[in-house]
Amino acid sequence: MLREEIDVTNRIVWRGVVLAVLLVAVAWAAGIDGKWKAEYTSPDGQARQTTFTFKVEGEKLSGTAAGGAGEAPIQEGKVSGNQISFVVVRNFGGEDVKFNYKGTAAGDEIKLTVNVAAMDRTFEMTAKRIN
Repeated sequence: MLREEIDVTNRIVWRGVVLAVLLVAVAWAAGIDGKWKAEYTSPDGQARQTTFTFKVEGEKLSGTAAGGAGEAPIQEGKVSGNQISFVVVRNFGGEDVKFNYKGTAAGDEIKLTVNVAAMDRTFEMTAKRIN
């Protein structure tokens, strides 16, 4: 009898731990919502700035990226724990160029690696929360 009570108690405790971890992950992902600004040097040596507006729904990330080339929607956005990834497509001279972003969020900063496959270029940026 005592052994069965311990097993039941252990199951309840573990379910509670799993639920708490899931709730923290969901709450943290919702913490990405809002505006973030990244100031960086692009691969061509130019100082640039991009403002991201993020919206998280479950594991889906959406929003916009706005900078010198105008505003573009975030596509293929995903959130998993503190990891995010998304794509922004910009048009330069009639040609669509795909920017692939992958990053890690910590507090009020997101460290991003940006890959521009068509140009065989990769660069880093850090976005900081502005609201």
